[in-house]
Amino acid sequence: MFVRQIGIDLGTVNVLVAVSRRGIVLQEPSLVAMALSDQRLVALGEEAKAMLGRTPENIEVMRPMRDGVIADYMITEAMLRYFITKVCGRFQLLFGVKPDISISIPVGVTSVEERAVHDAAIAAGGRTAHLVPEPFAAALGAGLPVHTPTGNMVVDIGGGASEAAVVSMNGMVVSHAVRIAGLKMDEAISTYIRKKYNLMIGEQTAEDIKIQIGSALPMEEEMSLEVRGRDQVAGLPRTIRVSSGEVTEAIAEPLQAISGVVRAVLENTAPELASDIIDRGMVMVGGGALLRNIDRFLTKETGVPCYVAENPMACVALGAARVLEQLDMLKKSMPQL
Repeated sequence: MFVRQIGIDLGTVNVLVAVSRRGIVLQEPSLVAMALSDQRLVALGEEAKAMLGRTPENIEVMRPMRDGVIADYMITEAMLRYFITKVCGRFQLLFGVKPDISISIPVGVTSVEERAVHDAAIAAGGRTAHLVPEPFAAALGAGLPVHTPTGNMVVDIGGGASEAAVVSMNGMVVSHAVRIAGLKMDEAISTYIRKKYNLMIGEQTAEDIKIQIGSALPMEEEMSLEVRGRDQVAGLPRTIRVSSGEVTEAIAEPLQAISGVVRAVLENTAPELASDIIDRGMVMVGGGALLRNIDRFLTKETGVPCYVAENPMACVALGAARVLEQLDMLKKSMPQL
């Protein structure tokens, strides 16, 4: 069957593509390996991730998305075209059967950044491109009743940005974002290890530490992990053991910034909607929601019950695909569609 409608979560760390009524069909890192001599793309997605930190001088692995917005237009367009072709098939695009695309954008982006995402989606092979605010797409993908007058709060912790919003009556009532999320946690971990142990570690190693032993709150049973890196003083490879308590200490600052975003939204929410949120709790989505105890951390910080959505990483892409299914209804309340 021809693929007609696709939803794209264009993230700083990962790109997820969902096909209407079929679910997630593609999840790959938003990384591109480029030959510096002739600006030629060498690898994209998983293939580029395998090269991270291991390339010769003439090849650079880069993220064309930064803080949830396009940092390099040409490379983002090439990456989008690669993923759309992978989902739709080369023949479908060759015969002019172009898909309708719904693509997520972070809260608070400028009109220039919006235009860049729209144009990149069209240039990459889309027939039409609809821009959907990420928290709204996440709420729709998480199965929240966004069309009712009740308040639904969603917290989206991605790779480049963290966003929180209250959604009601097919629209966002209050929203707030900060460009601190998963990547900033990775940076905080590598900085902590460099200062405490004089050990340099790579971006991939810092992410592995966060995934394997990271926790937003101190754990009852400490976990530990062997970490390999390069000694700053001797310049030679060295191995140390890092505990989960140290990781919790390292990521405390980025977590406080994320907690601040949630508080800012709650402070600006109308009393009627605030009472709904206390009853229903807030839903967490995005890759950052997979960090151990982050739901307990936000509950402790805000006093509002918090729970992680089922398959949190997929929610934005699934919601973006559902927007296309309900386009006529949503256009009335979201004029940008």
